[in-house]
Amino acid sequence: MAVMILKCPNCGGELIFDPSHQNHKCEYCGSRFTQEELKQLFPSQEASGADEPDAQDGRNDCAAEEGRASQTEAMIYTCPNCGARIVTDETTAAAFCYYCHSPVVLQGRLSGEFLPDLVIPFAFDKKEAVKQFLSYVKRKKFVPRDFFDESQIEKLSGVYYPYWSCSCELTGKMTGEASKVRVWQNGDTEFTETSIYHVKRSGSVSLEHITRNALEKGDRALVEGVLPYRLREAEKFELGYLSGFLAEKRDIPRSRLEEEMHQEAEKQAERALRNSIQGFSSVTVRDAHTALKQEHWSYLLLPVWVLTYRGKEGHIYFYAMNGQTGNVWGELPVDHKKLGIFSGLLMAAVFFLVLLLFLWGGYVL
Repeated sequence: MAVMILKCPNCGGELIFDPSHQNHKCEYCGSRFTQEELKQLFPSQEASGADEPDAQDGRNDCAAEEGRASQTEAMIYTCPNCGARIVTDETTAAAFCYYCHSPVVLQGRLSGEFLPDLVIPFAFDKKEAVKQFLSYVKRKKFVPRDFFDESQIEKLSGVYYPYWSCSCELTGKMTGEASKVRVWQNGDTEFTETSIYHVKRSGSVSLEHITRNALEKGDRALVEGVLPYRLREAEKFELGYLSGFLAEKRDIPRSRLEEEMHQEAEKQAERALRNSIQGFSSVTVRDAHTALKQEHWSYLLLPVWVLTYRGKEGHIYFYAMNGQTGNVWGELPVDHKKLGIFSGLLMAAVFFLVLLLFLWGGYVL
């Protein structure tokens, strides 16, 4: 399996994807290259699904060694830059060398049936992600300080998570009863007229990008909590987008999600038919039926900025930010000491206020 590092053709330094400019930047000489320029410079590195080693055009590859330890599969690679061993689990597709910090892409992990169809590149870099994180967390008064100290912030990582997306077209029929109520006054008498209608609806419903997490080991609440993405802005997948970030490959097959996704599609189609019935006081659906006409599935890599924190009680807290829109989801820890002090001060202030009112009331009387 190929271990790939994108090398700058001007100085030989590592190229990483720069979200702020949506191109690839050399950290050493500052050169920049678009995705199209990379494809011309390194045609052998296009995401074609092939695993053949190729030492040309600045790429250094080596064979991977596979091993197992404690029932969990570990994958061992050699860094093309410094020769150090890189240990990953079986779903990691892009990582960093722990010694020289070079960004490496494990090319064979995203090949064949595991080759993504689309990718949404990160829209902003780590500096901006940290700024947004601090702005968010500092508004939370009872978060422990060590949750956002410098050493913790360094752990904020950009990760491409795998998702399945389904776009489909359904046909549907719906029948029900609807009512219109008319109320009027004549003298001292109030009249109410209720008209009952038999309603029918039928038609086609097109749904785009029903999206679900495709990583077994991933926290589903975390990776689905940052949804939705603007999936119409997705790009055709290229390995170069992964350089400088972490990435995971899917380990949940499409077959496991088909029933859930189809049920979600049917619910949305029924909701669309129901919402088309307008102008009545009330509507009662008696029967609804939908049928899947066609569907299109895509395997996506979507960007997430992630931070984890182990609380004193051992619980793992997650902070996640959508790498395209900046939407935040998370479960933040609480500093119970801060909370206790605040509660004590609040109670003391309330007691003091009540005492002043009591004394003032006694003085007035």
